[in-house]
Amino acid sequence: MLEKLSKKIGFTITEIRVILFLASGLIIGIIIKAYTDSTLPEYKNFDYSKDDSLFNYYKNINPGADSTSNNAIDYKQEVLEFNSLNYKLKESPAPLEEKSIDLNTADEKLLIRLPGIGPATAQKIIELRNKRGKFEKIEELLDVKGIGDSKFKKIEKFLYIKQSF
Repeated sequence: MLEKLSKKIGFTITEIRVILFLASGLIIGIIIKAYTDSTLPEYKNFDYSKDDSLFNYYKNINPGADSTSNNAIDYKQEVLEFNSLNYKLKESPAPLEEKSIDLNTADEKLLIRLPGIGPATAQKIIELRNKRGKFEKIEELLDVKGIGDSKFKKIEKFLYIKQSF
């Protein structure tokens, strides 16, 4: 019988068996559902007006006791108050002017302000100055390891050597 049906429909015998199994499972499930669950649960109407009036009464007596509004205020204060975390804005020094740094008296902080000069290079400049006594010419900076022609060209306009008589 399945062979005849499979030739008419164009399905294989296995496909027809699967379809029949699914259809029979569906029909059996509908029958079981109809006999076991014939009554719908009763709708219950709850009246919360008494509870609402009590809530509003106590809220008006102690308006600060509403925990949701306190949490919202605390949250806003936490987000907006960065002062408690002691964040400090990094203050950038004023830009350097031409011929504003005396090479023989500048300290490390002042030398670091020069473009391309970091703490290590500033320290090397100070060491060379202490070793030689004082710089005679600005070009002596080329003897410092880490200062080449290109870096020297960037910083020479900010440097000068005070002439002592």
